[in-house]
Amino acid sequence: MRLLRGKSSQMAGLAPGTVVHIGEQKVEAPRITVFDYDGQHCDEHEFTAAEACLQFKDSPTTTWLNVSGVHDIALLEKLGACYQIHPLVMEDVGNTEQRPKLEDYRDYLFIVLKMLYCDDSGEIMAEQLSLIVGPNFVISFQENGKDVLESVRVRLRNAQARIRSQGSDYLAYSLIDAVVDHYFVILEKLAADIEEIEEDLTQNPTAESLRAIHRLKREILFLRKSVWPLREVINSLQRRESPLIRESTVVYLRDVYDHAIQVMDTMETYRDMVSGMLETYLSSVSNRLNEVMKVLTIIATIFIPLTFIAGVYGMNFRHMPELEVPWAYPALLCLMVAVGLGMLVYFRRRRWL
Repeated sequence: MRLLRGKSSQMAGLAPGTVVHIGEQKVEAPRITVFDYDGQHCDEHEFTAAEACLQFKDSPTTTWLNVSGVHDIALLEKLGACYQIHPLVMEDVGNTEQRPKLEDYRDYLFIVLKMLYCDDSGEIMAEQLSLIVGPNFVISFQENGKDVLESVRVRLRNAQARIRSQGSDYLAYSLIDAVVDHYFVILEKLAADIEEIEEDLTQNPTAESLRAIHRLKREILFLRKSVWPLREVINSLQRRESPLIRESTVVYLRDVYDHAIQVMDTMETYRDMVSGMLETYLSSVSNRLNEVMKVLTIIATIFIPLTFIAGVYGMNFRHMPELEVPWAYPALLCLMVAVGLGMLVYFRRRRWL
């Protein structure tokens, strides 16, 4: 998971509204996909230049422009100028280290979300999704073409889908809902990882288990920072503080708000479980060390009297009566064995073994 990747120091000293790309550096050309639709038709296009999108600005239909790649500053500036987007908004679009937030510019809304998905290796990845919601358009910006929005595209291609007869506010809700729904996929992966680590802890906790716990703890911390502010974003949308949000869309926003709360509650539960696993690991290691120390202590305790007996008869005194007795040596060995066995029986009765 990418935790610290930005270079916000690049913006130091620049004038407000200066668009600077902060995030993973890319060399491929950005790609713009356009869905222009209403209840009767849906046209799908793909462009690489911002000028080609100008034809949809004054379209009476609902338009969704999705820009994959925010590293092209010239492209961002052209789109911002075309749709009369405030320079500060375009500055935040280029900075992919934004926290989830909602800003109302009266003529449009600016929303920032975090898309979460798993790459081919199973690592959790986070991509910033910026939405500009206008009266009849939605412009989405993402870092690359990997997203969780394919379900929305499929619904747009379906002539019978509800989304085709709704406006830009419902489209924005659909995009937010797709992002939030995919959080549950990430939670399922975390649940599987937690279950696997718990099984290792109960059987044979190792240093690898400790590393896995710390990795999981970092992931949950990062996810919590990505999801927690989303509650206020959706809550502000459902309060209809902007005239761009219609009453018919509020009921759907309430549903996605409930989903966001459920995600956060589940994540808090997982965080507590991971903290408990760390304590379980430390307790297991401590108990295992105590068992080893107990065995060593018992062995040392048994040999203390045996060492004393051997030390007494190892002294080089001339007048020791037992030295002249033929059976003294085997008798002494038998005594030492009896002492050791007697101590073992005593330890067993005291339940120290």
